[in-house]
Amino acid sequence: MTKTLNLVGIVLILFTAGFARAQQSPQDQVKHGEEVFSATCTGFCHGDKGTEGGGAPRLAGRGLNAQYIEKVVNYGMPGTQMPAWALRLPQNDTNAVVAYVKSLNGIISSGNAGRPPVLSQEAAHGRDLFFDVTYDLRRCSNCHEVGGSGVSVATIAHIPADVPALRNLVMSQVQTATENGKTFPAVVSEQVKEETRVYDLTAVLPVLRVFAPSAIKFTNGNSWQHSLAIKAYSDEELKAIL
Repeated sequence: MTKTLNLVGIVLILFTAGFARAQQSPQDQVKHGEEVFSATCTGFCHGDKGTEGGGAPRLAGRGLNAQYIEKVVNYGMPGTQMPAWALRLPQNDTNAVVAYVKSLNGIISSGNAGRPPVLSQEAAHGRDLFFDVTYDLRRCSNCHEVGGSGVSVATIAHIPADVPALRNLVMSQVQTATENGKTFPAVVSEQVKEETRVYDLTAVLPVLRVFAPSAIKFTNGNSWQHSLAIKAYSDEELKAIL
């Protein structure tokens, strides 16, 4: 009888603790997320409070949207050292880290955007160039999504250090696709049982194509160069975009 009561007591304690954590205010959740982030993510990977440092990209003030943050924190990023934290941390801790990273990007709570960051004149110019609707064949948003805008052909995994690094960027996501004996540079968008969706990078403007899985094959690597997609930009414009 005593043993049964003890077990019931332990279950109640664990349930109460979990319920209290689940009922955290957005501010408390962000604070807890900062603690988990500091203990788990800083050092070799991300810098303190999401700043530059370590071997991973800066997270603070990147303009990342809520959906992207949730996806990467929970499921990781293939081809990088970013793991799927949903498989490693308790759910409450993972949710708290998501809330913290959102706060670093001006998102107050789940799905609610906070006050937009104040940009310098150069950064504002770079933003306008990134999304420039007057140049359909040259804007960065044809291939990259930032802040919920743009086409997510390729993920921006890190920010190059300077303009030469941006021009010479190696795109590990680009593969060589073969269909009916013809090859083309491609980025896989989605692979399911019934179909394979890929972005064909043959032209400057990527084209989304759909194939039966058996009709297309992929090999790693391709001679496609990032410099081809941004050749219309001057060095000063690319500097502003960075």
